Amino acid sequence: MGKTLLQKVWDLHKVATLPSGEDQLFIGLHLIHEVTSPQAFSMVRERGLSVFRPDRTFATVDHIVPTDSHRRPLQDPLAEEMLQALEKNTRDFGITFLDWESGKQGIVHVVGPELGLTQPGMTIVCGDSHTSTHGALGAVAFGIGTSQIRDVLATQTLALTKPKVRQILFTGQPSRGIYAKDYILALIAQLGVNGGIGYAYEYSGSAIESLDMEGRLTLCNMTIEGGARCGYVNPDGVTVEYLRGRPYAPRGGAFEKAREFWLSMASDADAVYDDQKEIDVSHLEPMVTWGINPGQGMGVGQTLPQPEDLGSGGQTARQAYEHMGLRGGEKILGTKIDVAFIGSCTNGRLSDLREAAEVVRGRRVASHVRALVVPGSQQVKAAAEAEGLDRVFTEAGFQWRDAGCSLCLAMNPDRLRGRELSASSSNRNFIGRQGSALGRTMLMSPAMVAAAAVSGQIADVREFLR
Repeated sequence: MGKTLLQKVWDLHKVATLPSGEDQLFIGLHLIHEVTSPQAFSMVRERGLSVFRPDRTFATVDHIVPTDSHRRPLQDPLAEEMLQALEKNTRDFGITFLDWESGKQGIVHVVGPELGLTQPGMTIVCGDSHTSTHGALGAVAFGIGTSQIRDVLATQTLALTKPKVRQILFTGQPSRGIYAKDYILALIAQLGVNGGIGYAYEYSGSAIESLDMEGRLTLCNMTIEGGARCGYVNPDGVTVEYLRGRPYAPRGGAFEKAREFWLSMASDADAVYDDQKEIDVSHLEPMVTWGINPGQGMGVGQTLPQPEDLGSGGQTARQAYEHMGLRGGEKILGTKIDVAFIGSCTNGRLSDLREAAEVVRGRRVASHVRALVVPGSQQVKAAAEAEGLDRVFTEAGFQWRDAGCSLCLAMNPDRLRGRELSASSSNRNFIGRQGSALGRTMLMSPAMVAAAAVSGQIADVREFLR
């Protein structure tokens, strides 16, 4: 009987089976940032411990950083305190810190892959729920809590229960204007935000094989929004070529040896799965969320569902409509927006900016819309500027910002105000997520955000693509 990638990686990293029934796994890569690590470091110090493998821990700053200024001290005293704590902890324990001066700062889930820290066959953890992103390169990656960060710092291991594996087959050929963001929003709309509980998702099928790495990163990023523990794509030629030449990837003969190992970690042809789901992407429309969780989404041309037709989801739909100011039976097309946000660990990469720039080139942001583009890392920002994408956005009326999480979660100065409605390329539309308890968020692809920005309302991006 063949093995899935999850089983192969699990077996490779298993140290022991504990009396609790959990497996103790060695963690190949530990990523940290300023928000969830300070208490973990304090617990390590209180116990008189040290960081066991500082060479396998890397830090960056992303959640709390302003995207319009790097002036110190930061205006928010708590943000400054968090940043100082990260600086001290990384210095005291000999951990590499990818700060502003490094030129490699950015959102942790953008930085890890682009530097080649993320590699196939790894176990990867971070104190952030969207760590599932790294599965795009054939790793088993998941978010952890503060006490688990402590455990990894002190032991480089973690106690875990192995999830089941659901194979998600994406088949067919997408039409123009359909992106990986639409794939994952469609999946979550079908299976629900709790549909993946107890599972890891293996994304496969012809539509995945034809996705570039940045599309795969978007797809895996939102795995957690569907309730799954982690998600991954089997390593293939796309994976290998993405990693070639990255700063932390092997070089020369070591790269070719690593390539052989990476490809061997892909699920066997006769691997057995606990469940399967198939989605034909040729039938997808651009997706938009209408509610207060990522599962409340639909094609942009569809009609908002009636709560009574949603069974157990009816009550949540009523709550969503009350908050969003929408009604069942209406079209979502034409819904007026106030803010357009392109960025986040979901969609802040170079290809995302290119796709959005294609839409806004030669057009202007609607006069009533506040529009921001926030690259996912300093390297993404530099690459975009080298292509002139910053000028495309600023000439259209967007604000061009520095790297950071920004308006995705508003732990920084970028926030919604009052009842503003945001067209957002981020990953969560929870009440209050973007900084205002009254604010409203609709999730969509970066290109769809761009179309909404220039229209001043929810629009079908397919009508804007030349």
